[in-house]
Amino acid sequence: MPFREINSKMVEATLAPGQKLFSQRGAMLAYRGEVSFTPNIQGGQGGVASMIGRRVAGESTPLMTVEGSGTVMFGHGGHHIQVIELAGDTLYVEADRLLAFDGTLQQGTMFMGSQGGVMGMVRGQVTGQGLFTTTLKGHGAAAVMAHGGVIELPITPGRDVHVDPQAYVAHHGEVRNKLSTAVGWRDMVGRGSGEAFQLELSGSGAVYVQASEEKL
Repeated sequence: MPFREINSKMVEATLAPGQKLFSQRGAMLAYRGEVSFTPNIQGGQGGVASMIGRRVAGESTPLMTVEGSGTVMFGHGGHHIQVIELAGDTLYVEADRLLAFDGTLQQGTMFMGSQGGVMGMVRGQVTGQGLFTTTLKGHGAAAVMAHGGVIELPITPGRDVHVDPQAYVAHHGEVRNKLSTAVGWRDMVGRGSGEAFQLELSGSGAVYVQASEEKL
């Protein structure tokens, strides 16, 4: 179910009978046709286990199930929206950044400490993001929110990407991340303040970076 970008802050999804999608509550702006919106209490496509995992993780952004036949426009808080297409791979993104996503995608929760060990845990505390993050896997699309627009940076073997952790939005593919220190890095070239941390991503995939260090 493709999302059509109306502008940088609004997307439109077309629903056919038998299809469904999930969205943040309050994200619907307008719709045409016979469309229903119901609170989702089963944790999306991941079922009850996914819902429990997100609650334990603090990833408890409430969802709506959207079904029917018609078109629905989504937006939230004037945030910029990036549509990410998945072709069987996994998207890692904070739950509160998810605007809407295909009902065909399998939703889950991952402990960030499992990528990068202890430093992965530190990343959650430094960035203000949870130690857990939401995962979406399969074939479909997700609309993700960010501040100030988003750029997609490819990650290829041997060409790691280093990101200011507070500018990180999401990543997908076979990617490992670790938080490392670089004395003076943030003071010299970063946009933030405080301790010098940078998020290093390696492997094969892409990372999405926003033009701001502000959280949603």
